[in-house]
Amino acid sequence: MLKLDTSDITLSQAADNKFDAIKRIASSLTDKNLVQSGYVDGMLNRENQNSTFLGNGIAIPHGTTDTRNMVNTTGVAVHHFPQGVDWGDGNVAYVAIGIAAKSDEHLGILKQLTKVLSADGVEQRLRDAKSEQEIIALLNGDVQFEAEFDASLIQLQFPASDMVQMCAVAGSLLKNTGCAENAFVADIVTKSPTHLGKGLWLIGSDQHVLRTGLSFVSTINDCEYQGQKVHALIAFAACNNAHLDVLQRITELVFQQKQQSLIDANAKQLIALLKGEVVEHSSSDQSTDNIATFKIKNAHGLHARPGAMLVAEAKKFESNIRVANLDGDSKAVNAKSLMKVIALGVKHGHQLQFTAEGHDAAQALEAIGCAINSGLGEG
Repeated sequence: MLKLDTSDITLSQAADNKFDAIKRIASSLTDKNLVQSGYVDGMLNRENQNSTFLGNGIAIPHGTTDTRNMVNTTGVAVHHFPQGVDWGDGNVAYVAIGIAAKSDEHLGILKQLTKVLSADGVEQRLRDAKSEQEIIALLNGDVQFEAEFDASLIQLQFPASDMVQMCAVAGSLLKNTGCAENAFVADIVTKSPTHLGKGLWLIGSDQHVLRTGLSFVSTINDCEYQGQKVHALIAFAACNNAHLDVLQRITELVFQQKQQSLIDANAKQLIALLKGEVVEHSSSDQSTDNIATFKIKNAHGLHARPGAMLVAEAKKFESNIRVANLDGDSKAVNAKSLMKVIALGVKHGHQLQFTAEGHDAAQALEAIGCAINSGLGEG
């Protein structure tokens, strides 16, 4: 895991172009005795091969595999460019993380940055950062951009007899996962929830909240509140604006009269619906003809360049394509998202399982297999 220190951060930098920025970063790596002086050539060559811009104002310049012998100690040098640096293709970097890696440690850094890279608002916060501590907090994911919501915050088919019990369970889920304190639960059970239609209800509080999150509770019982059916309750604990995106998705579903899609969903589907992800189908809904497994041959796994090549191949097809690292946590992600693919932490020899759904699914899997077997641009 990337452990940043204030000594790793250099504030208020400016550069005419990305190659000038890389030279400055390489100089910092050399000054820290992390690399030998010739490492800069590897960083420039890597950039010429493929852009190291990741997204959300972040670039990760690093050396080529043949310059790893010039790395003395694994480490990083982070430069902050408040005016931005043109990183090509219309991308602007406000923070560049120069990586000196003796092996594939940079894959761990990429995985750690995934949440930061996928969150809205990070780019502006990085640009406007005024201190080393602020940049460290942003890169470490300590600044919350997305509301907490996972399986631990979902309770389906609870035998509740009234709305007070529903609120108590929803509040307790948020308390038990560290989003709120005991007093939050006491506050939420005294409030009157809002009916969103079709038995779906909404409630929230900003009292005694530690981190913004939401919980979902459905009931197996036939109960009512104020003369209206109660099937499910969504509860918010809010201490910042991280919940607004989820609230917007709920609003859209209600406007489309799709409350039942939330009420009937299982835990995985709920998470996908409320986080704006692709709703996964059960394995029984998928044709085995559209599933394929390939072994990664790249010596250093799926770092930025081969990862980008894989994603580019997947994007050529209209089908929904998901990929899981069978040697990792086996969680399937969108194969057309570079950040999601890199976050899988794929190393040499790992097996990736692809599932494709759509009219060109078979062609997509065949093309992806050919790309992987040919080395994803690395021979």
